[in-house]
Amino acid sequence: MMKDITLLLAFTGGMISFFSPCIFPLLPAYTAHLTGGTIKDGRVNAGKNVIVIRSVAFIAGFSIIFVAMGASASALGQFFAEYRIVIEKLSGILVVIFGLQMAGYLKLSFLMMERKITYKTQKTNRKNAITSFIMGIAFGAGWTPCVGLALSSILLMASSSDTVYKGMFMLFVYSLGLGVPFLVLSLAVGYSLKVTKRINKWIPRISLASGWILMFMGILLFTGQMQKITSWLTYITTS
Repeated sequence: MMKDITLLLAFTGGMISFFSPCIFPLLPAYTAHLTGGTIKDGRVNAGKNVIVIRSVAFIAGFSIIFVAMGASASALGQFFAEYRIVIEKLSGILVVIFGLQMAGYLKLSFLMMERKITYKTQKTNRKNAITSFIMGIAFGAGWTPCVGLALSSILLMASSSDTVYKGMFMLFVYSLGLGVPFLVLSLAVGYSLKVTKRINKWIPRISLASGWILMFMGILLFTGQMQKITSWLTYITTS
């Protein structure tokens, strides 16, 4: 088990992705599409068990993609191990740029480009966990720009991991940070859409705070403080 601050940052990165302006507002539509339900009377009309099973399958789908990315990033990091210091500084600069972009201080169009992989489902009510799982894979492989900023930051951190398994675990924790609030709020919109309307009002402030968190992560990487904080936390938890 990795007892360091990187796991907390990875989980936070997942939550940043979920509460981004182009993911969270679409939650009711995502939930309705996944479950085959409809948005009616101020709620998503779908059974609780259906929402849980298909949301978990969706989360498992994109988690597999993200964990695979973590393995690749770590392998690349091991290949360039002798240049670790240079890579960490370049990664820190990039993460700071991502933070400035998310906070709205930068408007770099190339960072807002997106790749989309769509999965066409038949117009039928025979949706199940398998289709939700496939949709999760498609979501993970073609993430939106907002997810890309936080995800790229965590991947840069994973590339500095000591082993491939640590990088994979870091992206697994990132997936939990994205998946847990998705599951909880998917159940919430099954009761009422008011919860999303209330949180939507805070999205601009959440984006600003998320940008500053990414910038903080970038500064830690650039200055080498990430490893020092990790060593300190490991020491106090094992002593």
